[in-house]
Amino acid sequence: MNIYDFDKTIYDGDSTLDFYKFCIKKQPQLLFYLPIVLFYVPLYIIGICGKTKLKENFYRFLNSIEDIDSAIDLFWTSHKTKIKDWYLAQQQPSDVIISASPEFLLAPICKSIGIKNLIASKVNKSNGKYTGKNCYGEEKVKRLNQKIQNYEVSKFYSDSLSDAPLARLAQESFIVIGNDIINWSDYKLTGIKKIKSVFMAKDFMQFLVIGVINTINGVLFAYLYSLILGVNLAFVLGYISSLVISYILNSYITFKERLSLTKFIKFALSYVPNFIIQNLVILIFFNLLNWNKIIAYILAAAIGVPTTFIILKFVAFKKRIE
Repeated sequence: MNIYDFDKTIYDGDSTLDFYKFCIKKQPQLLFYLPIVLFYVPLYIIGICGKTKLKENFYRFLNSIEDIDSAIDLFWTSHKTKIKDWYLAQQQPSDVIISASPEFLLAPICKSIGIKNLIASKVNKSNGKYTGKNCYGEEKVKRLNQKIQNYEVSKFYSDSLSDAPLARLAQESFIVIGNDIINWSDYKLTGIKKIKSVFMAKDFMQFLVIGVINTINGVLFAYLYSLILGVNLAFVLGYISSLVISYILNSYITFKERLSLTKFIKFALSYVPNFIIQNLVILIFFNLLNWNKIIAYILAAAIGVPTTFIILKFVAFKKRIE
């Protein structure tokens, strides 16, 4: 049998987001659920809530759709054409679709095009609550083993490297980019895609959230120190104070490593380029251009984050970027 992911693999786009946008056009009031999702996003990033919890809160909009089955049917009437031609040309009766998208959304289209084997996230279509875990990563393999016994996977197709657990089961595996099909072993992140893989990754998002906290701490400490000290010295002491807090938060949340004096020294050294850049900003915008010191502090703290993140991954926490 052959196994396929659904979104961005045999379907051109993200079916869940497309359905959400489709529903918003019909019922604009569904946008009122968006602030709830935005509230949970940073909680997910820093690890307070999991992906399943985040998605459950995204699916809250389902509560306001009176006839969900009719909405889904109308959705697929207009979106069926987004099933990719290359898949339809090679489709077989034994194909298995395994997706993190909700089963209630994918089941109608799978039935329509003749796919008999669907494994997807079990989500209540009335309230968005999950039964079990989000069907993602290793969970896809577990769900496959529960549904099908003594199987042999000939080919596997996905748009995401997160599906590596399934790829390892197949005799041949492929990455799908648009309509391009690339052998899994030949696929390498390059250029913009490699940059996106670093700066769209969860650990960078966590780093950004902690960076915001660090910025607030740095500005606050610097301002308090500036009440009794000069602006430049106050900035240095504020930077050091916030650096200690940043190290603790990044150790426990972003890179999940134990605290140690050696790692703190490496962490501090990794911030040297950032520190130099920020001091130059203070010298230019406060000392030379006479900007307000609070604005200068904020501007300085907001510069150098991507560079610092990469240095931390290489030096302080030794997480090599592939």
